Amino acid sequence: MALIANRRSVMTLFSDAVDPQSHRARVVLAEKGITVEIVNIDPANKPEDLIDLNPYQSVPTLVDRELVLYDTRVIMEYLDERFPHPPLMPVDPVSRAKARLALYRIEQDWYSLANEIETKGEKAAAKARKMLRDSLASTNEVFAAKPFFLSDEFSLVDASILPILWRLPHYKVDLPPQAKAVHAYAKRMFSREAFKDSLTDAEREMRS
Repeated sequence: MALIANRRSVMTLFSDAVDPQSHRARVVLAEKGITVEIVNIDPANKPEDLIDLNPYQSVPTLVDRELVLYDTRVIMEYLDERFPHPPLMPVDPVSRAKARLALYRIEQDWYSLANEIETKGEKAAAKARKMLRDSLASTNEVFAAKPFFLSDEFSLVDASILPILWRLPHYKVDLPPQAKAVHAYAKRMFSREAFKDSLTDAEREMRS
């Protein structure tokens, strides 16, 4: 594994051009302004390098010299610690724990539903769409409370929420009118240059 990793002198991210998990990592890279080679893979025809590096053959996979990481949250936190400016996690332990809990809940509540929409039959997908719509709408007050999600600064939590919000039209999820704060948050975040830089051509087409 180390020999394969050593072939790459530049940090490399194996990514899927339409995968929200890969998008999370790309948002962090863009926010940090990190120089990285992004290798967009075909999930049906994975490159040998990825197969050799990652026993799960999953994306995103990050290669930084001899280090190979392949869990999205591990990748995001590693990037935040490896490139500390701007910081994307709180400094104090209590706030960090709350942020990690928010990340966990976003994965459990929203990413799992997004996966069902993409992979399940129409009946299950329709149910998942309604659950995702209702769950996002129910958090409207949280989106309204601060400039960013639960924070005064952009964080890994925002980097995790944005790929889901960006894909709502693709998922055929229409937020209700009362979710005004969610709409306003999305509009602000989508206008960030770093977020624009994180998008692949395929992701841009989701809202074209």
